[in-house]
Amino acid sequence: MHKYLTIVMDIRHKISSGIYAQGDKLPTIPELCEQYDVSKITVKRAMDELESLGLVARRRGSGTYVKGIAGTNTLTGVHDTLDRFESHSFDREDLGARITREVHDFLAVQPPTDIAELLDMDADSFAYYICSTRFVNGIADLVEHTYVPLHVAPNLTKTIMEDSLYRYLEDKLGLKVASAHRAIGAVHPNKDEAAWLDVKPQTPLLSVRQVSYLDDGTPFEVSTCVHGPGYEIFSVNTR
Repeated sequence: MHKYLTIVMDIRHKISSGIYAQGDKLPTIPELCEQYDVSKITVKRAMDELESLGLVARRRGSGTYVKGIAGTNTLTGVHDTLDRFESHSFDREDLGARITREVHDFLAVQPPTDIAELLDMDADSFAYYICSTRFVNGIADLVEHTYVPLHVAPNLTKTIMEDSLYRYLEDKLGLKVASAHRAIGAVHPNKDEAAWLDVKPQTPLLSVRQVSYLDDGTPFEVSTCVHGPGYEIFSVNTR
């Protein structure tokens, strides 16, 4: 693993576990260089990554601080913070809607390089790849592409994914889902996604990529959801 990723993982764990609280100032670059026995370039790259994840903010002439992230999910009313979130897989369950899934692919694969890096996986390691369509009251709502490292959930099955990965991790494996980072963008669906969502290929849709973490800072899922028309974005306030 790259040295800068070791720093990112450690600081991310310290934030999620409360060692570094919202508003705390991180050690200076020279202090971090000494702490992790790395160069300034490595520390700066780690800070760039933490900033891109929305976990820290740099203040010119002052230092780097842990950010507070708060927002309201417009679909559920669930309050989002670094340590409390609801997966985008369950956005509408609290409204009493009937949620079902159709799993199209369930494979063990070597994930693409960018996915492997997000999951902190070696290049020759394997992850589950699951492609599914979620239905709300029988209507196709989103298509989800999910990668889960085999070592996190070695006995994962298609049946579990048709129900809930998160409930399986917490209720069956005793793991604690702690935090997530989402990135939202606009896309055109591919041929299969357009067919599953019953839209034209040129239809602009929202894509939400979520990287989810356990309470020890371990990334356990990278999930990209292509939402059908009408998806609402929750608001996020940073401070």
